[in-house]
Amino acid sequence: MIGALGALACSSRPFGTTGDAGADAIAPTDGAPVVDSPFSPDVGQPDSETPGTAEVFAHSTDTLFRLDPTTNALTTVGAFTGCSQVTDIALNKASVMFATTLDGLYQVDRKSAQCTQITTGTFPNSLSFVPAGTIDPNVETLVGYVGDQYVKIDTSSGAMTTIGSIGSGYTSSGDIVSVEGGGTYLTVKGGPDSCDDCLIQVDPTTGAFLLEWGALGHADVFGIAFWGGDVYGFDAAGEVFDVHFNGLAMQTNTITIPNAPAGLAFYGAGSTTIAPLTPN
Repeated sequence: MIGALGALACSSRPFGTTGDAGADAIAPTDGAPVVDSPFSPDVGQPDSETPGTAEVFAHSTDTLFRLDPTTNALTTVGAFTGCSQVTDIALNKASVMFATTLDGLYQVDRKSAQCTQITTGTFPNSLSFVPAGTIDPNVETLVGYVGDQYVKIDTSSGAMTTIGSIGSGYTSSGDIVSVEGGGTYLTVKGGPDSCDDCLIQVDPTTGAFLLEWGALGHADVFGIAFWGGDVYGFDAAGEVFDVHFNGLAMQTNTITIPNAPAGLAFYGAGSTTIAPLTPN
C-alpha cells in the first residue's frame, strides 16, 4: 500500500560515481506471450492498476517512493525488504521492477518494495531498460553505465557485457533513462565543459554521446525518470525537479515536497520505456 511520505535516515552515497535510471511500467498492448523464466523482462501480469497510470519511481538506499507527474505528489511505497543498500532501479514495459544493490541484482514488487534476489555480484548503479529492437531485436534490454562504459545486463543470470562507452571525456554521474521515441538521457560529469552535473543524450544502441543539454543546477543527480516529455531529476540533497525541453533549450523547475524529512536523499529513479511523450 502506498502511504504518506515518511522519515528517512540516509547515509552519504556509498556507491561511487555511476548512477541510476530505470524504466517505469505500463501494461503491454502488443499481445506478447508471457514467458516461463521468472526474471524475463516480459514476465507476469503488469502491476499497473490502470494502464497508462501516471507514475515514476525514486528511492533512497532503503525506501521506495512514487511520484505522480500530473500532480507532483510524492508518496512512500515502503521500505525495501529482502534487499538493502539499493543503488538503482529500472522498470520494463510490463511494470516489472529490477534493482541493483551493493551485493546483487534483484526483482522488486513495485507495490510493496519486496525484493527477490536473482544473483549476487557487482552491478552498475545506473540502470534503464531500452526498448526492444535497440540492442536485442525482440525484447527490451537492461543497460547501465560503469563510469564511462556502457553495459547490458542479462536479467536472468546477471551476466554483464560491455557494449561501448560515452566518449568525449564524460563519465556517468548518476542515472540513465530511455523512452521509446523520446530519446535516452544520462546525467554526467566531465566533458568539454567540465560538467557537474549535466544532462546529455546518448545513443541507446552504443552508449555514445549525442548531445549536451547543459548544466542541471543540481549536484549528485543520482536518479532520473521520464514522463510527458519531461525528465524528472532526484538528487542526493533530497530535491526533486523536472526538466522541460523547448527546442534546443531546457528549463529546470523545482518540485516542492511538503514536510520533507531531514536527511532525505535520493539514490535512483525509473520510468517506463513507453512513457508518454506529451503531457496527458
